[in-house]
Amino acid sequence: MIHSEPLWLWLVFSAVILLFLWIDLALFNRRPHAISIRESLVWTVVWVVLALAFCVFLYAYYGYSKIGGNKALEFLTGFVVEKSLSVDNLFVILLIFQYFGVDPKYQHRVLFWGLFGALAMRLGLILLGVNLIARFHAVIYLLGGFLVVTAVRVGFGAEHEIHPDRNIFVRIFRRFFPVSSTYDGPHFFTHTGSRWIATPLFVVLIVIEATDLVFAIDSIPAILAISQDPFIVYSSNAFAILGLRSLFFALAGVMNLFVYLRYGLAVILGFIGAKMLLSQVVHISTGFSLIVVLLVLLITVVWSLRHSNRQPAEVEHVPASSTETISE
Repeated sequence: MIHSEPLWLWLVFSAVILLFLWIDLALFNRRPHAISIRESLVWTVVWVVLALAFCVFLYAYYGYSKIGGNKALEFLTGFVVEKSLSVDNLFVILLIFQYFGVDPKYQHRVLFWGLFGALAMRLGLILLGVNLIARFHAVIYLLGGFLVVTAVRVGFGAEHEIHPDRNIFVRIFRRFFPVSSTYDGPHFFTHTGSRWIATPLFVVLIVIEATDLVFAIDSIPAILAISQDPFIVYSSNAFAILGLRSLFFALAGVMNLFVYLRYGLAVILGFIGAKMLLSQVVHISTGFSLIVVLLVLLITVVWSLRHSNRQPAEVEHVPASSTETISE
């Protein structure tokens, strides 16, 4: 396994993340409520500030040395890449909530508990990927090719399509555990007669976890092109998805404005895939990679907003009954 930071740093990092999640749940979201745009933006800023502070900490941890600078830059680049690639997941989450008719005041609860599964899955994928690259260097070329293929699929292929009722995890769960036909407030399980049964809200949680697994398989290889240090890759992933899910409630009403975002994500994936494939021929620095990613995102967002201003009629919310573009 590639050398990473000591165990105590992993434990402290995990404890700090759990502390802020507890503050979020116990103090600010003790009672279920629809998250306002202001509250969403406040928590987004909190996570971004924490990520930047952690970036400075990494630099200081290595004594303000060149190694510390490289680690901090790898973290920052991984954070930006993961955050940009995860935006696509927000569209799917929005459609899942609409498909199941989840009350806005319970959506935060689903996303909150979904974070633990997302972090656990990504940690497993990161450790697996890092160990494979360390033992079999040729894996990096396979991952690079995978990213190039994914870039083509994202940019020119069909949208991800998921039909929640056909989801394999949902089918397996329903086979072994009864599910009620109605919601029971914010509860994932409810007591009926002499037995406990799951509510549709828990099914929503399963579907969101399944879609996050699909997106993690796409995004983790991209971060491994930037760093093979498990701690750097995991911490950048953690801050990115924590902040992005906080931002979900602010972006939910305007996500369809970013009509060209998928093409920008395709360019980013293609660039990182090419970087991995050409790693033995051309050295592309982490700093240059960060500049490319930021420029692509800036161009994509500006282009999308200009397009939406010219053709406002094309931007519309997806009907709650729509199931055609929900991914599997």
